[in-house]
Amino acid sequence: MRFRVQALLLFLAMFLFQAVVHAQINLPKVFGNDMVLQRELKIPVWGNSAPGVLINAELGNVKATTKADQEGKWLVHFPKFKAGGPYTLKIYEKGKPGEGIELGGILIGDVWLASGQSNMEWQVQQAKDASTEIANANLPQMRFLVVDHSTHIKPQPDILTSGWKICDTTNVKEFSAVAYFFARKIHLDQNVPVGIIQSSWGGTPIEAWTSREMLLTSPITRESTLSMDTLTLDPEDLVADSLNWISIWEIVYNPQNNADKIFTAADYDDSGWAEIDMPNVLGDFGIGNYEGMVWLRKKISLPESFAGKDLTINLGHPEMTYSLYFNGKEICKNVWYSNSTHSYTIPASLVQPGENTTAVRIAMLWGGGGLNPPAGDLYIADGDSRISLAGKWLYKKDLETTFPKMLNYQYFPTVLFNSMINPLIPYGIKGFLWYQGESNAEAAYNYRELFPMLIADWRQRWQQGNLPFLFVQLANYGERKPLPSDSEWAELREAQTLTLSQSNTGMACAIDIGEAGNIHPVNKQEVGRRLALIANKLVYGQDCVASGPLYKSFKTEGNRIRISFTHTASGFSTKDGKEVTGYTIAGSDKQFHWAKAVIEGNEVVVYSDKVAEPVAVRYAWADNPECNLINSEGLPAMPFRTDDWIGITQK
Repeated sequence: MRFRVQALLLFLAMFLFQAVVHAQINLPKVFGNDMVLQRELKIPVWGNSAPGVLINAELGNVKATTKADQEGKWLVHFPKFKAGGPYTLKIYEKGKPGEGIELGGILIGDVWLASGQSNMEWQVQQAKDASTEIANANLPQMRFLVVDHSTHIKPQPDILTSGWKICDTTNVKEFSAVAYFFARKIHLDQNVPVGIIQSSWGGTPIEAWTSREMLLTSPITRESTLSMDTLTLDPEDLVADSLNWISIWEIVYNPQNNADKIFTAADYDDSGWAEIDMPNVLGDFGIGNYEGMVWLRKKISLPESFAGKDLTINLGHPEMTYSLYFNGKEICKNVWYSNSTHSYTIPASLVQPGENTTAVRIAMLWGGGGLNPPAGDLYIADGDSRISLAGKWLYKKDLETTFPKMLNYQYFPTVLFNSMINPLIPYGIKGFLWYQGESNAEAAYNYRELFPMLIADWRQRWQQGNLPFLFVQLANYGERKPLPSDSEWAELREAQTLTLSQSNTGMACAIDIGEAGNIHPVNKQEVGRRLALIANKLVYGQDCVASGPLYKSFKTEGNRIRISFTHTASGFSTKDGKEVTGYTIAGSDKQFHWAKAVIEGNEVVVYSDKVAEPVAVRYAWADNPECNLINSEGLPAMPFRTDDWIGITQK
């Protein structure tokens, strides 16, 4: 999560000096030094000046002229450029070349807009093998523009950002991991500069990213969108929200009122604290959708053999920012998943035979927080033997300063479109990348309509034709169920698959690379690679297999159902080399049972002794399905169902 201080200062500067800025030539912040402009497209450049001023624009040796309108707005188009650079862009009033704007280090290549919620926002430094990836990230022809978080009721002319950044070992850490791994493959495969405009915000619904005009066209969103007309959001509200965020992160990162001295002490009386079996996450604590700091404590009995040794303590898979203490001393402070592992050394000087005390201070935010399973990854060890830390812990909330109440405008319809998408239009781009849906899972059926609406909305507003729209299907996540059951996430994935009926779209399936205990799976390399495969085939015309098997049709053969697919490549196999898993089958009673599945050529035959007259089959229909069907290129079969029975999110 990026700190908001810079964004707040930028907003105040924009607000206080807007009148002054509009009196002279200026460019919106989507333009800057080291940017990438879209190749083989008439390049739009726009800005503000005094009304009626003649504007000269130069990109390299190419010149263009336009005139500002009565409001001081102007727009110029340069002719198509081939990939290359660097170039310099100059913008100035006619006859005043020395008083204008000059931007350097500009490359011409392919620009992709990457948007969505936290899995798109997830940074390279939080991905798998982060240290190695960062060390190898000197790719000067890749550039990122990260749009800062901002919320507005009305469409805005400009964004908040610190500007375009060249991809190197310093800057890459905070780039979107999915977008970075996508861009790297495209850059190397196509041998062109690549620019990424990253505009994303964790935990946000699709309605926030869609324009008011589009949302008003649907009965699903019309009422909630009209309610925005009575909502007042002035600069004081935005400043208050920004200041509250600063306060929240101050609390998250720094224990309040000597809490780290009091609640970590071995002799602290925790007899009034509640019990919780660990590992567990917020949803299992019984405290509702709590946001604040929670303290965890556990007494550990260590054998004599552990005394005088440095020990290793492993917290497995914590969720959210936390600090770890042992016998009253801080062992680590982990800031927002920044560590690739959660294993730490307890110095021998702190270890005592018999009873020891460990404490964890952890943030609960956005419905998350706690220690994720498996229990086997929660332990303390001396190198030869280990003692489990799973089981009974004590916990208590509200021991410190409570979080200030937030308005959370980022969840409201249209606000992120207004402030983080609208100001980017009509910057020349190659296409869109999208990773979002977790926040819409509870109303997954509506996503069938809302997602195509957003795609149409953005394409219409860019006016660059039928721009490619590539997206990631939700990865597997959560506890595995012993029996077939309904699933909101499965229904959201189905809505995403149905969106492939929209022209010039592509979906990267991630059903095999998620994590049961982590809604932000770290293998972003494969997500980016799969998106790039789709781009190579759909956008760049490369002859490659870009998708896993996609359900096509079925037919009943006695007590069996035969499934046909597209995108089978050279045939089927299983990822683990074992028999096919993930299929369920049902008769007319609509009761699903685990099924056997046999590969026959490019088809799969499904059956169960419990279903004599089958009518429906489902595959990978769960939050976190155990499924293993892949094609010859190792790409997973996409979840599907053959029935159209009413789901749990269909109202």
